[in-house]
Amino acid sequence: MQQTSNDPLHGKTLKVIVETLVDFYGFDTLAELIPVNCFTNNPSIKSTLTFLRKTDWARKKVEELYVRTLPKLEG
Repeated sequence: MQQTSNDPLHGKTLKVIVETLVDFYGFDTLAELIPVNCFTNNPSIKSTLTFLRKTDWARKKVEELYVRTLPKLEG
C-alpha cells in the first residue's frame, strides 16, 4: 500500500510554483498580492527564483498563495 502526502506542495519545485502563479496571475497581480521587488522591478522567473531561494519569509508567502490558488486552478 502506497502512502500519499496530503501536503499540496509535496513534489512541487519552487520553479513550478512560481511559473504556475505567473501564468495564472501575471507579475502585476503578484506584485499587488505580495509586494516584493522581484515582482515589481524588472520581473523574471529567474530573478524571482533567486530572490525566493534566499528569502524564507517571501518564499513562504508565495507557497501560501500557491496553496490558496490551487482550488482555482483545479476548478
